[in-house]
Amino acid sequence: MDRDTAEPDAGALPGPNARKWIEFHRSNAAPSEFSHEFVWDTTGEADGPFVTDVDGNVLLDFTCHIGAAPLGYNNEKIVEKLREFTLVEPMKIAGQDMYFGAGTDPETTEFPGSSHLMEKLVDVSSHYGMDTVFLSNSGAEAIENAMKISHDRNPTAKYAYAFEASFHGRTLGTLSLTRSNEVYTRHYPEIAGVRTVPFCDDRHCTADDCDCGFFRRGGSQLRNALQPEGGHVNPEEIAFVVVEPIQGVGGYRFPSAEFMAEVGDVCETYDIPLVVDEIQSGIARTGEMWASDHYPIEPDIIASAKALRVGATISRSNVFPTEKNRLGSTFGGGDVLSSMQGVFTLEAVEEHDLLANATERGRQAKELLRDVASPHVDDVRGKGLMLAVEFDTEDRRDAVVAEALNRGMLVLGCGEKTIRLLPPLDSTEREIELGIGILNQAIEAA
Repeated sequence: MDRDTAEPDAGALPGPNARKWIEFHRSNAAPSEFSHEFVWDTTGEADGPFVTDVDGNVLLDFTCHIGAAPLGYNNEKIVEKLREFTLVEPMKIAGQDMYFGAGTDPETTEFPGSSHLMEKLVDVSSHYGMDTVFLSNSGAEAIENAMKISHDRNPTAKYAYAFEASFHGRTLGTLSLTRSNEVYTRHYPEIAGVRTVPFCDDRHCTADDCDCGFFRRGGSQLRNALQPEGGHVNPEEIAFVVVEPIQGVGGYRFPSAEFMAEVGDVCETYDIPLVVDEIQSGIARTGEMWASDHYPIEPDIIASAKALRVGATISRSNVFPTEKNRLGSTFGGGDVLSSMQGVFTLEAVEEHDLLANATERGRQAKELLRDVASPHVDDVRGKGLMLAVEFDTEDRRDAVVAEALNRGMLVLGCGEKTIRLLPPLDSTEREIELGIGILNQAIEAA
């Protein structure tokens, strides 16, 4: 497959082979969440955003596995560096504290590992004074460890604050912070003391004209809840405030700078750790390394995953516990390949100027989407290549997802009536034009 000339080429989906795989999968799999009846062929041709299914259909994938494949498929920026690496089993890393390397010197090795990944993450987070990383398997674990180190820092804390429409994971701890859909949380027990305040999703609002309910009485619901501001909550009893700089599952909701400044100021004034969930929005997705970099905040803890291939909790050494065994993970750092791919992804961002590319290609995508005068599109928004199209109804959104699939393009819904677009970070002008053209056709058809 030649990425420079590839085009979507899809018949009726799912095809006969895909139906066999779907039936085989469902015979033993617990019900979960399936957005498309599309079966990737892991041995088929693929390049960047183009991927083949088990029936030979070629699709344009603007989901990047919800950001977990930040450069798409079989990308030479990654695989070229992996070709010469010979693995010695076992591949799994038995805990973050299992030392391993390739060769005699970490400075000159051709094949980086989890230690190098931590070094890279410290480097891209140093502007927040961060110097310490704990690796785990997933984004949920990254958030769980952020919660743990916050409580270790303040063992008498009773409260934590999260935001409406948030999504932080599917473990019981992270579901205690999740407010985006009741199907995720129904009947499950929660950690006590988690309070919820509105997330202001009007990206242009100010304290004077905000109507979401966050700003009020010369302050905000977060500020006004605190005892020094007239509320009843002692700030010293708050373990952390956790926020997605850009809400993902909740609908790709982009807050205003004034909202984020207020959250940051409350946390700084009362020494409350600010945890930012960068699992979907981080690692160059928005045209900055972290979505937080777009806003006037100083996070204390960053939770990352997806694009890294592993989970990572990043902070300062004085925030992490100093006692051994307060944190642990059997497969911290994933496996040898996962950590290596995380390093190579961060290197690709730097070596190929993918921050600038995400910014420019995102600008192009928004312009092309806004050129279509559909009365059923309520909003087009985004930062970098974290893009959203909001429709007038949920049914319309779902119809557009289906029509896009019929035309050979994978997109995903989020929130109540929004489609999210996550093209590869190295998307070309041609690929954006091709993808948005297909999406606009799907909008017209729906």
